Amino acid sequence: MATDHYETLGVARDSTDEEIKRAYKKLARTHHPDLNPNDGAAEARFKEVGAAYEVLRDSERRSRYDRFGTDQPGAGGDPFNGGLGDIFEAFFGGSGGSAFGQGNQRRSGPPRGEDLETTVDLDLEEVVFGADQEVTVRTAVRCEDCDGSGAAAGTAPVTCSDCKGSGQVRRVRQSVLGQMVTASACGLCGGLGHVIEDPCATCDSQGRTIEQRTYSVQVPAGVDDGSTLRLSGRGAAGPRGGANGDLYVHVRVRPHATLHRDGDDLVHDFYVPFTQAVLGAHLAYETLDGTEDLVVPAGTESGTVFRLRGHGVPHVRGRGRGDLRVNIVIEIPDDLDDAQEELLRKLAAARGEEIAEPGQGLFSKIKSAFS
Repeated sequence: MATDHYETLGVARDSTDEEIKRAYKKLARTHHPDLNPNDGAAEARFKEVGAAYEVLRDSERRSRYDRFGTDQPGAGGDPFNGGLGDIFEAFFGGSGGSAFGQGNQRRSGPPRGEDLETTVDLDLEEVVFGADQEVTVRTAVRCEDCDGSGAAAGTAPVTCSDCKGSGQVRRVRQSVLGQMVTASACGLCGGLGHVIEDPCATCDSQGRTIEQRTYSVQVPAGVDDGSTLRLSGRGAAGPRGGANGDLYVHVRVRPHATLHRDGDDLVHDFYVPFTQAVLGAHLAYETLDGTEDLVVPAGTESGTVFRLRGHGVPHVRGRGRGDLRVNIVIEIPDDLDDAQEELLRKLAAARGEEIAEPGQGLFSKIKSAFS
């Protein structure tokens, strides 16, 4: 009678992948040959547990096993069920290996840590001149007690007895084209090539712990809202000494009180009293670089644009800076006192221009028309 894989691992048939994985790890650790020297029964049990896990950890093989009581291709009357998959893996370099047993080999060793993301908020001045900012992230860092190995102090990981440290196990399968050799991650060590017999109590054999870390970010001049900066090696530490991932910092720029960005140019809607626009003026104009002398010629119209060269945003991928475009907007006063209004009426009369009588503006005319 065939062995029931679920009974071998001591799990229910509707167990989740994580429950099956936990059961396997517990049994594999208990019956590992390195911990049970010269114990043939333990070694046999260890191999039985590994074989059961190899089937149940693979969704396709588990599905076949649940339906037909075996995970072998062709079960249930379909001679091509699974076999063609092996053929495609063999010839096109899939995870199954190649017809000559030398396909894409999974690199053994600890995996790289996860990439992380965070956001930094900048003022426009920091965009123009660059800035050093600090960001704080919650991340995985190398365990100090075991120095990332995952093994308790005074011990070390041991070479996996199943894969001999390669992180892979190879199997020969029969297909319509003959024998094919496939390689997959070792189920005992998870592809790491070693196992932890005495786990570090601080990190529970993971080789890393969770902490908050603060990093300095050098924001280059010229970055734009929505830009992303990559800090290599500032992501999470990989398990059991694996390399660190990267930290991606997304840039957000706060709105400025008077300026807005257009490409690498800055644009300012600059309100000028109509008297200065008509008669002309020399104005002290404040830029992000300091005070400039802005000459407004007599007769300047609303919509006139003055361009201050090199006072915009630096070109992030080249030299130089954009410009500052000063867009003139004529400001019409709406709070004249009697004396100021009388002066304007005299000016209009001198120029022969028709104006409304006091209290008879356009709104008053419209109002009287509907009376």
